[in-house]
Amino acid sequence: MKLAVKPAARDDMLLQLSCLAERGGEELGLRLLHAAEQSFVRLLEYPNSGTPKTFGNSKLAGIRSWPVPGFEDIRAYYTVENESVTILRVLYGRRDVVGILGGN
Repeated sequence: MKLAVKPAARDDMLLQLSCLAERGGEELGLRLLHAAEQSFVRLLEYPNSGTPKTFGNSKLAGIRSWPVPGFEDIRAYYTVENESVTILRVLYGRRDVVGILGGN
């Protein structure tokens, strides 16, 4: 399995890191990055372990989500195709996920 992380997902993680570091210190932000990395490794080992998402928009078919351990309100949204896991976004769960993903 190969891993691809879209630029928007990288931006999401940097934004989350910044917010967490502001509120809880740099160490908390760095814990998020480490936990996200662990999540991605898990998805490479078990790519279908994430929850399949059902959206009204057909462009969003096949998207799954997986929580970042220790930050369960933050979820990685990804697809599995052939031998590749593609991380599309890493979003705080209370955001307009459908609107954000539909904009990709």
